[in-house]
Amino acid sequence: MVKVDVKALDRIVKQTISAIEKGKSQIFDIYEAARNEMENVRRDLERVKQETADLIFRVDELEKRERRSRLRLVEVSRNFRVYSEEDIKAAYEETSRLQVELAVAREQELNLRQQRDNLEIRLKQLKLTVQKAEDLVSQVGAALGYLGSHMGSVVTSLETLQQKQMFGAKIIKAQEEERRRVAREIHDGPAQAMANVVFRAEVCERLIDSDIERAKLELKDLREQVKTCLRETRKIIFDLRPMTLDDLGLVPTIRRLLESLKERTGLYTEIKVLGEEKRLDSHFEIGVFRIIQEALTNIEKHARAKQALVRIEFRTNLLSAIIEDDGVGFDVQEQAGDESFGLVGMKERMGLLGGDVTLKSVKGKGTQVFIRVPLK
Repeated sequence: MVKVDVKALDRIVKQTISAIEKGKSQIFDIYEAARNEMENVRRDLERVKQETADLIFRVDELEKRERRSRLRLVEVSRNFRVYSEEDIKAAYEETSRLQVELAVAREQELNLRQQRDNLEIRLKQLKLTVQKAEDLVSQVGAALGYLGSHMGSVVTSLETLQQKQMFGAKIIKAQEEERRRVAREIHDGPAQAMANVVFRAEVCERLIDSDIERAKLELKDLREQVKTCLRETRKIIFDLRPMTLDDLGLVPTIRRLLESLKERTGLYTEIKVLGEEKRLDSHFEIGVFRIIQEALTNIEKHARAKQALVRIEFRTNLLSAIIEDDGVGFDVQEQAGDESFGLVGMKERMGLLGGDVTLKSVKGKGTQVFIRVPLK
């Protein structure tokens, strides 16, 4: 076992934290500047979109008035014996004025469309910049969080310390990734949908007085958008922390998860419970649920299966579960280090519960995930 100079190691860690904090502050300044610019561009884009919509309505109205004016001019010109010279002159001037006003409005519409397109390109570029800066802040924050939270528990074995560093960093990084994922889902999903609802509602307000049938169609579409937004919000809430897990327990929550999977994919799903079903400590239930959720996600994404089955057995001092499918399967040895299948995450999470996860898969014959958790 390698002996470690704790004081020297503490000094090195503190110096490292100080340097990382400075770097994080600079990265955060870049992130904030880019984000503020992105929000300014977003507001400008919404304003230009609104102005474009208003101008389109105005151009439509001018076109109608200009057509009526030309028809009036033709009528007056053909019936010069009925109408006076003043009438003809007035009709001609009105037509000319409307044509000029229409040409100016069309030019303004063209300019606004170009401005809108340029702002959309600019917004897309800023989103990429903000995303890169956000990733950097997340990574640096994970490193700082790990170092700061573990300063008081420096171990005497460098090998053990390195192992705990790797494991702790993965947990903190996963937390940061989860926060960013939820923020992105809310921003790209319900938040964008509600912004669009506001815009469509404004359009409906304008249409109610001029085109009631089109307003009804817009309101119908609006109602569907609100329903979609509500579904997305409920899904995000369920992914964060299923309320049924606290209220009803592990089995009902997994049953709902399987029902949702069946609705999305058409898979045949089934859950079987052996032994006497009982409530477990909260951290046990959420840990087992997340592993089963990850296994079912793998089935949905990779297995190309027709059915997904979950079997849970409650014993006195042990909970075991099997998640299986009849999909394409894979070579377990080839995928042992592939984090895209979530195998590393499942094993680490189960390790925290003192249990173990094993996989059995054969190409063309499906996959089985075995979970065993001792109940203390």
